Amino acid sequence: MRSKDKISYFYDGDVGSVYFGPNHPMKPHRLCMTHHLVLAYDLHKKMEIYRPHKAYPVELAQFHSADYVEFLHRITPDTQHLFSNELARYNLGEDCPVFENLFEFCQIYAGGTIDAARRLNNQLFDIAINWAGGLHHAKKCEASGFCYINDLVLGILELLKYHARVLYIDIDVHHGDGVEEAFYFTDRVMTVSFHKFGDMFFPGTGDVKDIGEREGKYYAINVPLKDGIDDNSFTRLFKIIISKVVEMYQPGAIVLQCGADSLAGDRLGCFNLSIDGHAECVKIVKKFNLPLLVTGGGGYTKENVARCWTVETGVLLDTELPNGEFE
Repeated sequence: MRSKDKISYFYDGDVGSVYFGPNHPMKPHRLCMTHHLVLAYDLHKKMEIYRPHKAYPVELAQFHSADYVEFLHRITPDTQHLFSNELARYNLGEDCPVFENLFEFCQIYAGGTIDAARRLNNQLFDIAINWAGGLHHAKKCEASGFCYINDLVLGILELLKYHARVLYIDIDVHHGDGVEEAFYFTDRVMTVSFHKFGDMFFPGTGDVKDIGEREGKYYAINVPLKDGIDDNSFTRLFKIIISKVVEMYQPGAIVLQCGADSLAGDRLGCFNLSIDGHAECVKIVKKFNLPLLVTGGGGYTKENVARCWTVETGVLLDTELPNGEFE
């Protein structure tokens, strides 16, 4: 057992001030709300807080195509009407709108995950948290599902410089398709996603039969679930599967995407997890005592998202928050 985990936490207030638009469910303001709760509970005193660097275009192009990164850099709400072909090609529009400071937003959340991975690689910290990250749908050449840059893939690529094997775990209600696709042909990353599947639910991928191909065969695991799954069923499945995966795969580091849209009452979700149930998954993963990178993800009922990620920050710090606060 490590005596006391060293924990770093990445946050830039600018990330919460961007606005996807009036009817868009993604509200980055939830990140400010989370941060304010973390401060209110004095959790910041138990970890090191960093402002992430803004990822350079060349860093984003470690995974994304250079032309796509360049377009994100260039496009603005005022000029988008001139680029209808490119908007279609890069899947920008309704789900992934062009808004003010879009590229800077991507640079900040991706920079946080890259920085987190580097801190873990340099063994400065045991756990690194970037609640602004976890945008798991973005593809190499296009935006998807509110995600523009796939910070998780960039963070994993960074970890692979130091670790032979990285385990990626996703508890967002949506399938972690962008991360799975990026590593579908390699055995150096195992992806495990627990998600709603069926009824045309977005993104429509993540069948139990999708297991990876070529060198990556058997290194993608999908756990498709039905509406309304509760704490007991979810955490039981999670514990059994993840314990076996860690035992067999022996990863050098773990990346955990904690999308909070798997909570009961989420605007877009359909699961029935409580904050305690969701946080139990974080507890289980922490116990493996492996270098751990934790990100946010989905979550569309803002107050619940902020509560959830604050409780999970507490879990990572071994700090029980005063009871009854989150009822």
